Amino acid sequence: MNRQNRSVSLLIFALTLCWLAPATAAQAQTSRASSAASYLERGNQWMEKGELDRAIADYDLAITFDARVAVAWYNRGLARQRKGDLAGALHDYDRAIELNPRYADAYLSRGVIRAELGDPDAAINDFSRAIEINPRDTRAWSNRCYAHYRLGALDVALTNCDRALKLDARHTAAWSNRGLTRQGKGDLDGAMADFDRVIKLDPQQADFYGNRSGVWLLKGEVERALSDVNQALTLNPKLDQAWSYRGAVWFAKRDYTRAIADYDEALKLNPRLAYVYVNRGVARLMQGRLAEAEADFARCRELGGKLGPEAERLLQETRQRAAARAIPRN
Repeated sequence: MNRQNRSVSLLIFALTLCWLAPATAAQAQTSRASSAASYLERGNQWMEKGELDRAIADYDLAITFDARVAVAWYNRGLARQRKGDLAGALHDYDRAIELNPRYADAYLSRGVIRAELGDPDAAINDFSRAIEINPRDTRAWSNRCYAHYRLGALDVALTNCDRALKLDARHTAAWSNRGLTRQGKGDLDGAMADFDRVIKLDPQQADFYGNRSGVWLLKGEVERALSDVNQALTLNPKLDQAWSYRGAVWFAKRDYTRAIADYDEALKLNPRLAYVYVNRGVARLMQGRLAEAEADFARCRELGGKLGPEAERLLQETRQRAAARAIPRN
């Protein structure tokens, strides 16, 4: 090859390299996006199978390849939430919302966690934002109903549940939440009607039987309450509230030993149930076990709870009797 032809060949080769460089960068970017999508899809498949650790691992990879995909953060948040990692889930939902401020599901899921963490005001803010984005989201209305119920704003809660049921008359959570709200307002017949309705819609949900048992107990129908709570525990033996409800039934039947045993089971499943410590403490007072009852009441206070007037009265009476017995007699 002569010098002129060689120079032309080198020039063509150099121009080819310059022309290929931008295409190579674009291909790399496309490849990373494609990889992120692939890992996201596989993570979703693991989620459907309940393989949460594998799902999280794939969502990690999806985020590594493209951290701008809001749904990858959101889905990893869901997986973390199902594993009980609420702090990790909250972080992921925050990130999803930063990337997409109109991500209604992310607000909804973040609100659920905030409610679980004992911050109903923040939860309501998230549910309200989800409703602003999608006013026909039944879940958001129902969840906001429950958050207001937890705050004691029962009329507002009732309005939210009514709106949820207007949107979807088969939404079981809305029926259940409205039942709880009506019970809180003292409308036991209305609460019973709502729990009857939700059990017809979904007879396999343990919570609904547990909630109805509470209404039966308030109505003085102790045996019916026991039947419902036993059904709840048959469906889900790990339902802490059902154990506490059955403890209340045994207490009503004055079987304090069984009541305490069921409260023990509830606290094994969830040692942060402040009201169960109160109930167990009262049952122990009825057996004259003052020191153990006081330990339960102290634990309740540590968790941010407080004793009701009846518990305070029983505690003072038991202390007075114990003090009277301790006075030596000639």
